[in-house]
Amino acid sequence: MSDVVVVESPAKAKTIEKYLGRDFTVLASFGHVRDLEEKDGAVLPDQDFAMVWGKDGRGEAQVSKIATALKGAKRLWLATDPDREGEAISWHVKDMLGQRGALRGKDVQRITFNEITKRAVQYAVAHPRELDVPLIDAYLARRALDYLVGYTLSPLLWRKLPGSRSAGRVQSVALRLISDREAEIEAFKAREYWTIEGKFQTPAGAPFTARMTHLDGKKLDQFDLHEAGSANRAKAAAEAATYAVASVEKKRTRRNPPPPFMTSTLQMEASRKLGMGAQQAMRTAQALYEAGHITYMRTDGVTMAREAIAAIRDHVKDAFGPDYMPATPREYQSKQKNAQEAHEAIRPTDVTRTPEAMARELDGAQARLYELIWKRAVASQMSSAELDQTAVDIASADGKIHFRATGSVVAFDGFLKLYREDEDDRAADARAGIAPAAGAAEDDDSRILPPMAERDPLKRGAITASQHFTQPPPRFSEASLVKRLEELGIGRPSTYASILQRLQDLKYVTLEKRRFIAQDLGRMVTTFLVRFFDKYVDTGFTSSMEEKLDEISAGQTDWRAVMRAFWSEFSAAVEATRDLKIRDVIDALDEDLGPHMFPARADGTDPRVCPTCGNGRLGLRLGRTGAFIGCSNYPECRYTRPFGVDSGEGEGAAPAEQELGTDPVTGQAVTMKRGPYGFYIQLGEPGTDAKGKPTKPRRTSLPNGVTPDIVTLDQALGLLSLPRAIGFDPETGEEITAGLGRFGPYVRCGTVFKSLDKDDDVLTVGMNRALVLLADARARVRELGVHPKDKEPVSVRKGRFGPYAQHGKTVANLPRDVAMEDITLEDAVALLAEKGKALKPRGPAGRKAAAPKAAAKKAANGEAPARKAPAAKAPARKAAAKKAPTKPKSPAKAKAPAKAKPAGKSAR
Repeated sequence: MSDVVVVESPAKAKTIEKYLGRDFTVLASFGHVRDLEEKDGAVLPDQDFAMVWGKDGRGEAQVSKIATALKGAKRLWLATDPDREGEAISWHVKDMLGQRGALRGKDVQRITFNEITKRAVQYAVAHPRELDVPLIDAYLARRALDYLVGYTLSPLLWRKLPGSRSAGRVQSVALRLISDREAEIEAFKAREYWTIEGKFQTPAGAPFTARMTHLDGKKLDQFDLHEAGSANRAKAAAEAATYAVASVEKKRTRRNPPPPFMTSTLQMEASRKLGMGAQQAMRTAQALYEAGHITYMRTDGVTMAREAIAAIRDHVKDAFGPDYMPATPREYQSKQKNAQEAHEAIRPTDVTRTPEAMARELDGAQARLYELIWKRAVASQMSSAELDQTAVDIASADGKIHFRATGSVVAFDGFLKLYREDEDDRAADARAGIAPAAGAAEDDDSRILPPMAERDPLKRGAITASQHFTQPPPRFSEASLVKRLEELGIGRPSTYASILQRLQDLKYVTLEKRRFIAQDLGRMVTTFLVRFFDKYVDTGFTSSMEEKLDEISAGQTDWRAVMRAFWSEFSAAVEATRDLKIRDVIDALDEDLGPHMFPARADGTDPRVCPTCGNGRLGLRLGRTGAFIGCSNYPECRYTRPFGVDSGEGEGAAPAEQELGTDPVTGQAVTMKRGPYGFYIQLGEPGTDAKGKPTKPRRTSLPNGVTPDIVTLDQALGLLSLPRAIGFDPETGEEITAGLGRFGPYVRCGTVFKSLDKDDDVLTVGMNRALVLLADARARVRELGVHPKDKEPVSVRKGRFGPYAQHGKTVANLPRDVAMEDITLEDAVALLAEKGKALKPRGPAGRKAAAPKAAAKKAANGEAPARKAPAAKAPARKAAAKKAPTKPKSPAKAKAPAKAKPAGKSAR
């Protein structure tokens, strides 16, 4: 009779089952087994924030498996992850099993472990505990908050701001940070300044460079030399003087190693050093954790277990020598606001498994991330680095002009022998091809000054004056935005990755060259929320809510009391916008976004004057599909342009229609036009054929990343000619083509497609690159043969939710215990046949299906069958609704459009 252990993932289940032996059955919940219903009214403020949990087919199936396994068991071990979400999953599993009556006579225990090792798992089983009720309460409060904000603000946005998508408690604050930074950049005015540098030689002839710090006996501030005239006068004065060493200052400094990783710092460094996005870093860390290689990766603690510290210190002593091991172990404390120190830092589970030893066991991304985690953890217990810093002050003979040179030498490398954290955003920018800012400071750590002594005469070389301009604040990278959210105490480290991805999915921001750029839709949503709900997108308010959630998890505050206080104010703010007219919203946005949409022109002309009628005023308008810029003289003047920055209409902006040239083959005009979904290329014009039927010209959209102002005739003709042949597959003999589809550019060979990367050009991608891309795609596809009925190909593919068989448009998931490498053609055909039967339309119960012949004929012609069956079910839905007459109205008081999904579930 086996005990039943519930974990979150199947990969973890296999590992743990191996450690616990045959007396335990380990099953996976596959993450959350249920969540709030995805509809209005799932959180009920009028019933003291009661929650309506929806049924999830996958979750119900997993709980059923657990219930079946429990029939012959004495004990249930809830072993989900050791954080708030893990505690919530255990609570959900227990609650659902209790509702089924599956826990009668069963002992239920909660166990957690920070690493998946045999020692840790067996220790956890020997030290069980009860479910952590305050932690569950904190989860409920967080879930209710996110739901109420998302399902209240999102419908309001849809009604008052057409084209917007959703809002979220933390999501909208992160968007505000990005939008505010964009506004700072636009408002920034560059200031000119100059620096003077001189080349000198010591008496021994050793050269070095120094920068002017004093002129005419006065210390130079940044803008004292603000134009070429003053800079040239300073240069001339410097060239007329003789110099000697005024002073030499030397001091030794110590640089301590950084602490081991927590979630946020891992995301930052993975972005800086490895170019990994936050989500990719977390997915890769999850795989390393589930394989037992690292400790739990969702943590804001920086402490390590004493046994781990001792093992790391032993490794440092053996691998680097006793000088590299400090006399006492290093202990760290988190500086993060609202940090929870309950969990260990992220570290390797076994320090002797070096990155070199693990290279063959891990794939590329896992190996790189494991090396980063391993080095950071080991370096955190190494000796400090020691640097000899030198500063030389150089003075003219009359003492009126001073230059200064600085440098440093690593006297003892210490932890720097293994790890450096100083590869910040500048290094990341370099990898992304972004030039450093003018006048950026040079890294003194790599500059060594020659030996000098006080009063040494110096030989002067060339004096140069360099012009610089101040730079605007940089846009946020993933690393710097995570750091800023962490500093403000907004959100939790485990949620940052999903929040950043959500903003991109909503098209509120884009990530270009590793920097977030606020899009016009994101700017508009932020402006609306700041104007009408400023408190709830304020960083201070959001941070204070995180503190209250932490107080709940510590058992210091009642979660429902927190919710009551929040809801009373929030619902009043929402009610205050009830009579808000769209015209009021337009006027407010037009006022606040005016400097963004209509920046001042260099020639002094009014950027709001309509370029068509000459006397109308341009302003923000809202249509069914969103915002645009229109003329105040409408309908007499019908000038419009897309919502966004006015580039001057003629000063580099792409016009609504532009002729690129003539196709040498057909003689037809090639034009670029602007449509409702962006720019496209068109060959010829609409016309009629010989029979008088209308004909459509050939068109193709511009691929992502191609801006209309740089498109040439050759590029346009190339896009119109797609798909183009690249060559033939040397193995199969099938033709390889490159084309442009609804999801962007791709390469294709037979039934295998693969999207091109952003750096690939669909017009120039060659055979070698195509074969590499297709090889990656084929690893996810296995051709089984042809179907016995229609001789069309049957394949098995890796999908987002597991492998599946495909024949034409019919797909069937493989059973969980069948791998895609093992399934045969006959098995796949049988699965597809079963799926086909399940999809056959049937008439209402007790009645014959209507017009089967007509339906079959329509299906053969590709027509959709008549949808009468759902209408017959309407009375049943109405009857079901009558069973709950006391259900209160929803907090948002408005149903969300069916096609849109608010940020109530995945985004916070």
